Amino acid sequence: EVQLVESGGGLVQAGGSLRLSCAVSGFTSDDGVIGWFRQASGKEREGVSCISKSDGTTYYADSVKGRFTISRDNAKNTVYLQMDSLKPEDAANYSCAAGDWCMVVGGYVYNAMGHWGKGTLVTVSS
Repeated sequence: EVQLVESGGGLVQAGGSLRLSCAVSGFTSDDGVIGWFRQASGKEREGVSCISKSDGTTYYADSVKGRFTISRDNAKNTVYLQMDSLKPEDAANYSCAAGDWCMVVGGYVYNAMGHWGKGTLVTVSS
């Protein structure tokens, strides 16, 4: 059974930083991807970033490129999302997910994710 557990959310002032963690278990695919997604109240879920398990290739939505950094620690089976220069519009519930692929087209993250965590809430005060 694939399980993903997020942590690290909280309240931060605009311009501040947070690091989210996603502990992954049971995801044995060598060619899969792990990604971060967010959903703000009243809005559709948005792909933020993802990383390839095999070679560490990273993908970012234009809305976060240059401010967010995704990374992985294979020994700990954990994927991180370092979020810097946070803006009020970054506030959302952030979930991590595991699946087959992701890509960026037109600045947006497209993906095929089959397993999802419950999320961690990020609040950004102005």
